[in-house]
Amino acid sequence: MTDSTGLTVGERVSDFSGQLVDPDGTERTTTLSDLLGDKPVLVNFYTADFSPDCIDEWCEFRDFDWFATGDQVQVVGVSKSGAALHKRFIDYLDLGFPLFADPDLDIAEAFGVRYRAFKLTSRARRSCFLVDTDRRIRYKWLSNHWLDPTRDTPPVGEIHDAIVEELQDEPQSFGMS
Repeated sequence: MTDSTGLTVGERVSDFSGQLVDPDGTERTTTLSDLLGDKPVLVNFYTADFSPDCIDEWCEFRDFDWFATGDQVQVVGVSKSGAALHKRFIDYLDLGFPLFADPDLDIAEAFGVRYRAFKLTSRARRSCFLVDTDRRIRYKWLSNHWLDPTRDTPPVGEIHDAIVEELQDEPQSFGMS
């Protein structure tokens, strides 16, 4: 594996545009800035739709109610799979999350997680990045499987706890300084 350690916490992500499939099956071209709106986005890179490890991964995100509500953070998936396959994947798993189609791995490149697996094929390293409304990385998780970093799945509970800690409001001073 070539160096694909991704952007570091505190770095700013370049804005990008990509084909997004919404949970209702609609397709649209959108930018990261548009998605950010008024709340952070957890960008989750995964191998491909319908691979067994990715089915397990997305079921964990779906079943973890905190992520599913989208109140504090929006979850967005990114893989090489195309929009048509994303639609079938969303339907199959009843996902409430939009998925970016990244067939050329431009989005993976923007986050610094593109690599060549076994020197054969390019793919995105399995990873999660919490991006705040200023497009700064506030948290990241990278797969560290010794042979194939697509084989680890994100520890959803740990990611949730890290995001809650990262996004907690500043303590209230109640007018006292």
